[in-house]
Amino acid sequence: MTTDSSLAAPTSSTRPDSARLLGAAAALFTVILWAAGLVATRFGVTGSLTLWDVVFLRLLLPAVILLPVLLRHPPRAEGRTGWPLLLAVLVAGAGLPFMLVGSGGMVFAPAAHAGALMPGSMPLFAALLAVLLLGERFTSSRRLGIALMLMGAMAVGGWQVLHDAGDTWRGDLMFVAAGAMWACYTIAMKKSGLGVWQAAGVVYVVSCLAYTPVYLLALESRLLVAPLFEVGVQLAQSVGSGLLSMAAYGFAVRRLGAASAAAFGALTPALTALLAIPLLGEWPELVTWAGIAAVSLGVALANGAFVRYAPPNR
Repeated sequence: MTTDSSLAAPTSSTRPDSARLLGAAAALFTVILWAAGLVATRFGVTGSLTLWDVVFLRLLLPAVILLPVLLRHPPRAEGRTGWPLLLAVLVAGAGLPFMLVGSGGMVFAPAAHAGALMPGSMPLFAALLAVLLLGERFTSSRRLGIALMLMGAMAVGGWQVLHDAGDTWRGDLMFVAAGAMWACYTIAMKKSGLGVWQAAGVVYVVSCLAYTPVYLLALESRLLVAPLFEVGVQLAQSVGSGLLSMAAYGFAVRRLGAASAAAFGALTPALTALLAIPLLGEWPELVTWAGIAAVSLGVALANGAFVRYAPPNR
């Protein structure tokens, strides 16, 4: 960046607004990728591919892309205690176990439930862990947000337990478990001191290396007979919701600050439900829409969406 004052002065008054606009666009793009990724996963596990195929395709390209990053910048303990445990939590919270649980839930429950319960439970569990492990305290808006997220989750998942004799409730429980796992990843990421791409490299490369031999030798696969379109959707999803969303979210955090960028996650439940209607033919029930609204508002409150914007420190 140039330091010439004659060049910097004319744009100084507009830079904050343009930076915020670019940050908002990046955050919105991130949320679209998240929602599209959930819909793509549901499309994969209910189509010609097996769950095991979908997980493999989600891991493959990101692992190949991030392997050079991991080899060039391997994680180092640097005196941190519990380093192996931290790395294990990173992999479990966002890697293979998380993908198996979250994608497995899609076998039983529609995408709208995943869109409400996973993003809704992630900040809930993250907040609880932050209080227990990091000594953070709840603000009044955060407490209200957590209460709304709980109400929304009960509306989406609890309704199925009471009124559905099928297996939808199993998927809902798996979505909540996946949210808890991602919350553990979030806390471990914060304590590890790793960069975004370093952590992603650990998650994807380790998961892929552990999963591929088991997948090829022991698990059911329809990968070679599935339509190329379905395979392509999963590969595109792995890069889009996996890697591009990381880059876009990082850009949004730099322009808006962490709290403001995270608040855009409140759009994920509604966007997922809306995308699932034309792409999957899944129409949420009225009670599900009510739960989506409660979760969305809760996520927004918990992440400070209604706090006055302040430019992040650079």
